Order: sequence, then structure tokens, then C-alpha cells
Amino acid sequence: MAGTGTQDDPWQLTTAPGSSEYTMYRDESADPPALVCQVGSTTLRYHLSAVDDLHVWLLAQGGAVPLGAADEQKPAAPGTVEAWGRDEANPVGGWYGLRKGYRGRFGMYLPPLLEALGLAELTHDARNNTVRALPR
Repeated sequence: MAGTGTQDDPWQLTTAPGSSEYTMYRDESADPPALVCQVGSTTLRYHLSAVDDLHVWLLAQGGAVPLGAADEQKPAAPGTVEAWGRDEANPVGGWYGLRKGYRGRFGMYLPPLLEALGLAELTHDARNNTVRALPR
């Protein structure tokens, strides 16, 4: 993986289907600490805890989970990473996305980071990709 995850040297990532490139970096000084995701001219922010929380949840699922990426304004398919990233029962009590209007796409941008960090493996098909946690 290219990048160290800092603002000056962000991770260089690609969506599971390989159709889009984007960068992410940790902003630990933000309140709350955030993952900053830059997709073209759009900036998305997610709770920094999403990396560990998602990994723990995926391990508990015990197998492949659909990504289910969707914009904030669209409903997330049940049982997907996207749905979990919005669920009131998750560790942050709802949306992992921090910027209203741009809180969706959790299932699109977080799983490739987990794969790059060695915490998960993804399928890389044109559609309907899944993610499975790898033990630490």
C-alpha cells in the first residue's frame, strides 16, 4: 500500500471494483478523531474508530459480508457493511460518517482500507463485492 496514513502522505486506495481511486488519512487532532477520505473534490469524514470497530464486527460475522455501499439519502441494504455503519446498535450509536449530507458510502471506502491494512480481504468484482475479516 502506498502512503503512511498521514495528511502529508495519505493512503492511496482503490474501491473494491477498481473503478475509483481515493486517498485516506488519519486526523487524530479532529474532534472526534477522524479518517479523512478524499474522493476527487469531495471530502468525507468518518470516525477514526471505524477501522477497529468494523474489523471486530466483521470477525463476529464469521464470513463474507456484502459491502452494500449507498449514499446517505438512500437506504442501506440490511446485513451489509453500509447498514452496520449507520446502525444505532454499532459502537458509535449510529452514523460513522461525520459530515451531514456526506455520511454514506461507508461500505465503499472503509473495506478497501481494512484490506490494505491486512485486516480483511475483499472480492474485486464489477458489482456485489464482499469483505471478510482476517485475524490480527
